Amino acid sequence: MNIIKTLTKSIREYKRESILSPVMVSCEVIMEVLIPLLMARLIDHLGDGSMTELIRYSLILLVLAFISLFFGATAAKESSTASCGLAKNLRQDIFDRVQTFAFQDIDKFSEASLVTRMTTDVTNVQMAYAMLIRAAFRAPLMIIFSVIMAFTINGRMASIFLVMIPILAVIIFGIAIKTHPIFVRIFKKYDAMNNGVQENIQGMRVVKSFVREDHEKKKFYEQSETVRSDFTHVEKILALNNPTMMACVFTSITLISYFGARLIIQTQGSALTTGELSSLISYGVQILISIMMLSFVFILCLISAESAQRITEVLNYNASITSPAEGKKEVADGSIDFEDVSFKYSEHGKKYALSDINLHIPSGATIGIIGGTGSSKSTLVQLISRLYDVSKGSVKVGGVDVKDYDLESLRDQVAMVLQKNVLFSGTINENLRWGNPDASDEEILRVCRLAQADEFVQEFPEKYETMISQGGTNVSGGQKQRLCIARALLKKPKILILDDSTSAVDTRTDAKIRQAFREEIPDTTKIIIAQRVSSVEDADQILVMDGGRIAEQGTSQELLNKNGIYREVYDSQTRSSGEEPAAAETGKEE
Repeated sequence: MNIIKTLTKSIREYKRESILSPVMVSCEVIMEVLIPLLMARLIDHLGDGSMTELIRYSLILLVLAFISLFFGATAAKESSTASCGLAKNLRQDIFDRVQTFAFQDIDKFSEASLVTRMTTDVTNVQMAYAMLIRAAFRAPLMIIFSVIMAFTINGRMASIFLVMIPILAVIIFGIAIKTHPIFVRIFKKYDAMNNGVQENIQGMRVVKSFVREDHEKKKFYEQSETVRSDFTHVEKILALNNPTMMACVFTSITLISYFGARLIIQTQGSALTTGELSSLISYGVQILISIMMLSFVFILCLISAESAQRITEVLNYNASITSPAEGKKEVADGSIDFEDVSFKYSEHGKKYALSDINLHIPSGATIGIIGGTGSSKSTLVQLISRLYDVSKGSVKVGGVDVKDYDLESLRDQVAMVLQKNVLFSGTINENLRWGNPDASDEEILRVCRLAQADEFVQEFPEKYETMISQGGTNVSGGQKQRLCIARALLKKPKILILDDSTSAVDTRTDAKIRQAFREEIPDTTKIIIAQRVSSVEDADQILVMDGGRIAEQGTSQELLNKNGIYREVYDSQTRSSGEEPAAAETGKEE
């Protein structure tokens, strides 16, 4: 009931079509069950030789056939509109719900699984819904009315149908119990297979550079083979459905034909006429077709039941990070405070990614962060804009706990350029305006100059109207990083976070970007995560992360004097680049 209640919320503007379809189907069924009864009258009047009666019944049958056709066509049109509308709304609702998810929520479902739910699962539900509001109404009504009409003709003959219907119900129920667990297993394997495809496409350059195409093909074949094997197994079970039901119904028709013919001969047509026997056979055929249709609907519902469950799971999922009811909308300044902060990715996890972080960053300061892989540099800054929530302690921005801010207002003032720079298909202008949809051309030009992006953009024939392919594959890594920095600057944030986002930029361009930041946005708090010491050595404060803790903190010169981790990294990088330590300590660029 919870699944049905959740899915029906997405019908919305298609309620009229959803109601009209079964109404039209009901009218169609009434017309169709009257036709065999009138056919019986017509057959019985053939021996009378009365043309008037023949013409009258023929005209009535013709009118009923056209009325039935009208109701059937209308029902088909309305059910198609309603089911397609439901699918559209479901995809929109799932997409809207996903937009509220935090990073950890996305990790829980996985990207591939969410895509499968929005495509394959929604399509399954769409097909099932189209059948439910049309065929699922038509088949039971047709069976009920046909049996009733058969009883009005001859109760003893019609009772044969009543014996067969429970037998068919038991068969269908048995198939459902057997196949449902298999469908649950299949959809989980679908997710795994789609996840493998997604990884392969995203990492195509790595696959080719390591010549691992054969390995990837073999891995996909094995995943695809397991899905095929399960589907084959379930199809073998479902294949028993139709022949079993046809055998039952045709047995019913054969018995009616045999006993009906005997009854006509024995009673000289007084207990049962030839026309009535013909009608009983017609009703038997209608019941056969209806049961076949009902079994098809049942199988489709079996397949879509798991899809409906998976869709409902997303729609009813409460995001782990939400805005407070009366969230603060104004961010006073770019100051940041970490107070006894500890964090772990799972509440059930034992190990903390961050431990005992105490830090004050004044508004307008430039903070550099370095550390080895896995030292939780990125995790630290992601707490500032509530991409994750702290497990212990608090993070404050502008003197206010980030949990007390309206999420949109907070993130509008905290611009992040993440490690994985993403550009979307569209022009450079369209990508940049993600930072500010109302930005003028002059503002775009200014931020691109700050990010050292204008120079290479001007070299493109279409300049800022140059089309970016999906994922930004037609620009270099350094160009992509600079465009992403420009996009972040366009937000005019109080806090700018660069998470290793100049790694693909040469040191000369990196220095120009940092100089532009100092001169053009002095009031913006700047946090720079980098692997290169040269990218952070002129920062007001440098944090050295190690094992999820702040191991060292101070200016570049202070950290050099400590002869700790920073000194080791500094010396290794300056020696490998051929710099003299004394010259490097002055902070001069080559």
